Parts: sequence; structure tokens; C-alpha cells
Amino acid sequence: MKNITDSFLCFVYWPSAGSFGFDTDILATNLINLSVVLGVLIFFGKGVLSDLLDNRKQRILRTIRNSEELREAAIEQLETARARLRKVETEADRFRVNGYSEIDRDKLNLINSIYTTLEQFENYKNETIHFEQQRAINQVQQRVLQQALQGALGTLNSCLNNELHLRTISANIAMFGAMKEKKN
Repeated sequence: MKNITDSFLCFVYWPSAGSFGFDTDILATNLINLSVVLGVLIFFGKGVLSDLLDNRKQRILRTIRNSEELREAAIEQLETARARLRKVETEADRFRVNGYSEIDRDKLNLINSIYTTLEQFENYKNETIHFEQQRAINQVQQRVLQQALQGALGTLNSCLNNELHLRTISANIAMFGAMKEKKN
């Protein structure tokens, strides 16, 4: 029974009073270190990641809402077109004696206008989705570029001393002077 109790207390190491000791239980110390690192990562990274995900979620939901509205409008127009089609068909039964060609022309025009309208809505939906994707890509590219520039400036500022800084400025001034002389 003592061995079971000792295995549950593997996380706690009580050195004797006034002495210093190391915990030689590698598994217990690795679990403690891992839990501390994971706790810190979750605490500090959760806010940034959740903000980015929430913003992206809102943009996607807006795009989906817009697409749904367009879809509903297309369905309403389709129902209106179907009602008109039913009306045309009833009139066709009445005017069958007058000729089939005029009725067929009306039906084809109606169907073509419906398909044209549906194609326009589909194109608008695709353009909206493409625009949102491009905007999201551009925002990510801008953030990455800003972070890269900040990193480069930090690296340059930490690496440049006064002498190297003055030599770099002198070289750039000489280069601009040479370019100005070539233009003249």
C-alpha cells in the first residue's frame, strides 16, 4: 500500500529542512513544466487568436447572409416567374386556336429572362464572395508585411552601430547623387 501512495505523491518533493535537492523523477518534472508552458500559452494567446477568429467568422457570416438574401430574392423571382408561366399556359389553352408560335415566343422570352436574371444573381454572388476573399487575403498580407517590416527594423536597429550607420547613410547619399547625375 505504501508504494501506491508514493506513486500518487510523485509531483511533490519535500527536501529535508535546510537542504536543497533535485527531483529526479523526470516524468513528474516534465509534466509540471509542460503544464506551466501550456498555461502561459493559453493565457496569452487566447485573446489574440479568438479576436482574429471572431473577425473572420463575422466576415464569413456577412457573406453567407448576403448570399442567402440573394438566393431568397432569386427564389421569389422564380416563384413570380412560375406564376407568370402558369398564367401564360392557361392563356395558351384559351388562345390555342390563334396559333402556337406566339405562345411559344412568349414562353421562351419568359424563360430566357428568368435564366438571365438567375445568371446575374449567381454572378453577383460569386463576385461578392471573390471580393470578400480578396479583401481577407489583402488584410492578411498587410499584417504579415507589417510584422516583417517591424522585425527587419528591430534587427537593423539592434545590429547597426554608429560607425556602420554613418557609412550606410554616406553610401546611400553617394548612390542618390550618382543617380541624379545620370538623369541630368
